[in-house]
Amino acid sequence: MFVFTENQSIANHFIAELRDKEVQKDSWRFRKNLERMGNLMAYELSKSLNYQEAEVKTPLGTSKTKLLEQQPVLAVILRAGLPFYQGFLDFFDKAESAFVGAYRGPLQEDNSFDIVHGYTVTPHLDDKVLVMLDPMLATGKSIVSVYESLMIYGKPREVHVVAVIASKPGVQYVCRKLPDCKLWLGAVDDELNEFSYIIPGLGDAGDLAFGNKQP
Repeated sequence: MFVFTENQSIANHFIAELRDKEVQKDSWRFRKNLERMGNLMAYELSKSLNYQEAEVKTPLGTSKTKLLEQQPVLAVILRAGLPFYQGFLDFFDKAESAFVGAYRGPLQEDNSFDIVHGYTVTPHLDDKVLVMLDPMLATGKSIVSVYESLMIYGKPREVHVVAVIASKPGVQYVCRKLPDCKLWLGAVDDELNEFSYIIPGLGDAGDLAFGNKQP
């Protein structure tokens, strides 16, 4: 597991602005900071992938280098994940993509909820590198549910879960359910409130990026 805020980097500035309730009033800025985090996290994740020897012909000769053995499949949970996904796509610009519409169902009497799936489109995943993107990892139920729904399309060679803000209970749940996945997180907060929102978190990322949804 890699956590950005455990290290000193410009990522701390972007996460601070994502959390700041005054900066959040500018939805363009909020989306841009999600995109920037996507850029930084894509770069860091890229260091863990497999590379192979290659040659590039220049006008004056040949240069030896190492290039990605395989571009990943980027799987994004709609809608909050779109700016974050764009940040990854800026770096993995030849990647295939999967899109999943998943959201929390109505709260039950005990404040629990089910994950509702409304839309899934994906390439085949056999022997590929799957990178699942969601800005907020609260309970972890959404990302695990999306993973399970994607597995009918093939078994990936490796799986990465990427989130900007996570909760400790959510991280524990994902590690328990998906022990072979590698986690890449911007920051990890201690708590969830009674409605399963991350505390201190940053609020509803989808609403902040694209406007309040109708109840």
